[in-house]
Amino acid sequence: MTRVLVVDDEPQIVRALVINLKARKYEVDAAPDGATALQLAAARHPDVVVLDLGLPDMDGVEVIKGLRGWTRVPILVLSARHTSDEKVEALDAGADDYVTKPFGMDELLARLRASVRRAEPVGQQGSDDIVIVETEGFTVDLAAKKVHREGRDVRLTPTEWHLLEVLVRNSGRLVSQKQLLQEVWGPSYGTETNYLRVYMAQLRRKLEADPSHPRHFVTEPGMGYRFERG
Repeated sequence: MTRVLVVDDEPQIVRALVINLKARKYEVDAAPDGATALQLAAARHPDVVVLDLGLPDMDGVEVIKGLRGWTRVPILVLSARHTSDEKVEALDAGADDYVTKPFGMDELLARLRASVRRAEPVGQQGSDDIVIVETEGFTVDLAAKKVHREGRDVRLTPTEWHLLEVLVRNSGRLVSQKQLLQEVWGPSYGTETNYLRVYMAQLRRKLEADPSHPRHFVTEPGMGYRFERG
């Protein structure tokens, strides 16, 4: 069973989420604040975290950073904050998706399912498929889902990996913003271009020698992105 950690200090929201998730055969733990959330995550190892940013003891972004220090678990953020800057801050800290309050339960559950799917291992590719992609600075092993840079493994979240994989498998070809969003986040996504900006910046930070002048993760303004081996 999929285990969900719900982190929110509003009892009515927690109650609604717990009822709806349990009705769909999820196991659910709930935390009313950030400190409890971090303790429960370490003890219970959830498969996905649903996290409100407005917590009584710390900002939800600090919880995201605390989780990202040791786990790649998908994090779905809930927030009444509507500005693009706040969404970007949460995504930049390591969140995988963002739902603005008030939200519809069907939408939230669909996004939660998509987050869990992105974290699941993919089936083995065919034997004739490209599995190792080498650049001057790093190596991508598509079969093992690993990236090596300067002799060390690079830790990527499931969403970062999925984005990298789509680009690498289309090496040298332009991948449109809409295609990337739909392949990585799901078919109902197509306009959340700020997700792409944040995650491309994260890949560049982790893999490019000079992130501000990328050689491998190239932006085609207004159109999409392209992976170049260099």
